[in-house]
Amino acid sequence: MSALLISYDLNKPGQKYDDLYEKIKALGTWWHYLDSTWIVVSSLSPSQAFDRLKPALDNSDSVLVVDISGDSYSGWLPQKAWDWLRKHV
Repeated sequence: MSALLISYDLNKPGQKYDDLYEKIKALGTWWHYLDSTWIVVSSLSPSQAFDRLKPALDNSDSVLVVDISGDSYSGWLPQKAWDWLRKHV
């Protein structure tokens, strides 16, 4: 299993996020605390996960999928966010 960080910008005005959100949630156990950023624990590689997200995107959008498995992370988040990360990543 890998922990995938998914970050995106949907650039077309009025674009709906619902389809993308459902595709992200379907990848595995997910965490969504920051706008436009998700962490998903999944058996998929970053490229496989991106392939599943593509149908919800258009050519003006930007997406980054990165494997962040391990304990190399840092930041400023509420305790419940750190608890989730320590449990799943």
